[in-house]
Amino acid sequence: MQAYKLNATIDESGYLIIDEPLNIAPGKVKVIILQPVPSLETPTESQPEKPKRQTKIKALQGWFEKTQPTPSDFDPDQARWEALKEKHNL
Repeated sequence: MQAYKLNATIDESGYLIIDEPLNIAPGKVKVIILQPVPSLETPTESQPEKPKRQTKIKALQGWFEKTQPTPSDFDPDQARWEALKEKHNL
């Protein structure tokens, strides 16, 4: 099945209006509509609330609340290499 990404609008009467011409063969199609949702977040100067991380180990629950989650660009192999270099004075 071929996929296309198009921009379109829904008018007041509920009709789908495609903003650009299509060059596809006539026939039946399936349509998936994705509508952007406005963000509910309001910018504030206060600290953002940290997401709760769950664990079954009771001793780690308090520790998780105090620590920051790992950043998205964290590389565990690079962190291991840095620790080994520091340990062995390389």
